[in-house]
Amino acid sequence: MTSKSVDVLLVGAGAMSTTLGVLLKQLDPSLTITMVERLDHVAEESTDAMNNAGTGHAAYCELNYTAQNDDGSINTDKAFAINAAFEKSLQFWSYLVEQGQLPDPQNFINTVPHQSFVMGEENVAFLRKRFEVLSATPQFAEMEYSDDPEVLRQWMPLIMKNRDITEPVAATRVRYGSDVNFGALARNMVKSLQQQDGFELLLSHSVDDMSQYSNGDWRVELKNGHTGQKEHIRTKFLFFGAGGGALPLLQMSGIPEGDGYGGFPVSGQWLVCKKPEIVEQHMAKVYGQAPIGAPPMSVPHLDSRIIDGKRALLFGPFAGFTTKFLKKGSALDMPLSMRLNNLKPIMQVGAKNMDLTRYLISEVMQSHSDRVDSLRRFYPEAKDEDWELSYAGQRVQIIKKNEKGEGKLEFGTEVISAADRRLAALLGASPGASTATPTMINVIERCFPERLATPEWQAKMKEMVPSYGQSLIEDGQLLRTVRKRTLSTLKLDQDYQV
Repeated sequence: MTSKSVDVLLVGAGAMSTTLGVLLKQLDPSLTITMVERLDHVAEESTDAMNNAGTGHAAYCELNYTAQNDDGSINTDKAFAINAAFEKSLQFWSYLVEQGQLPDPQNFINTVPHQSFVMGEENVAFLRKRFEVLSATPQFAEMEYSDDPEVLRQWMPLIMKNRDITEPVAATRVRYGSDVNFGALARNMVKSLQQQDGFELLLSHSVDDMSQYSNGDWRVELKNGHTGQKEHIRTKFLFFGAGGGALPLLQMSGIPEGDGYGGFPVSGQWLVCKKPEIVEQHMAKVYGQAPIGAPPMSVPHLDSRIIDGKRALLFGPFAGFTTKFLKKGSALDMPLSMRLNNLKPIMQVGAKNMDLTRYLISEVMQSHSDRVDSLRRFYPEAKDEDWELSYAGQRVQIIKKNEKGEGKLEFGTEVISAADRRLAALLGASPGASTATPTMINVIERCFPERLATPEWQAKMKEMVPSYGQSLIEDGQLLRTVRKRTLSTLKLDQDYQV
């Protein structure tokens, strides 16, 4: 059995761990970092291109980020926050491109307009009000709105082709929306790390056990999935960025901050079309509205995807339920995650969310024709034989106690960190990889506060993310300045005007 010591141990080789690794190496190149991945390749679970929608989530088209209040007003808080978060990711990626740490941006990000599309008088009124509120701010100033079928035929020809427009329809558009290949992004980040001293990638290695030394360091036991050989790594800081696998690791650590957390896994499926004569008629990410009782990640959307230079169309997602926490996980994942301290919240969530349970069951029971029928609401001329089913990655939603001690289901992400700042874990799913940069900066703020307070780290952070420490929501001129740079550097809209 071999043993070694490192400054940082990252578990999981997806979007989160790779982002944290690159950030820390930029802040202090002398740090020794080991990244552990149980699969044979980097970013093969939820980060991989076809395991997610590839949407650069900026709240331009996602209607579930702007809920309507009881009084009819639009709650924009989440939309503003997610938009500002994605801008930070764009700034960091731009910095890495400029430094030669990432390749030509079209290798991992491409311009695909973000559009919202609704049908029916009530929904059109909601979209118009949403547009009026958002477009009056710097963050959404370039958003366009139309309820003119002729204009919509130009924006989304496939969706409007031979559509019965006896009911009102409307759409909004932001031209410089993005399609992101998060798998390619993560793999390129790892390539950059591998070119630096003090970084090691261990593929086909899983965490078997862990314990904490009296001085706070962690002792992590790894097992080689091919040889069965075990080794120990001693680390000053431990991070779980393992997607759905983060909850069992958090539980294994035994830190009290992880008590009471449970996970609710939701699977996903896509309809995929690769026929050029169809694919070339649609170049947008068009989001609609989620069915009643559906979870937020089940908002239907018809997306253009650009993966390794090849275009395809994707429609979905169609939700489902499995007890696996990872696509390549075990059916025992959820049962084995149940503890005395989280069993009650899990049961309470199950009792409170019967509509969700029924919805997931109905989704699982659908035939291929049923799914294409759903697609025809978006694309009236869709034919069953032009589309095939593809399975997305697993999403494990957070179950936790609310202020009353009762179980609640959350659809966001949450960073859990130990009181001694030696361990952190990321739980949850949406909006996921799009906000990896601000989420991992949050980890650094929590767990490396003394070093982050130094002039050297402050200067480097502002070099990587120029808006760091400032509000893109409140400072419109700063937003326009950083957006002009990122859209130009990442080749998303080089004509953007400040």
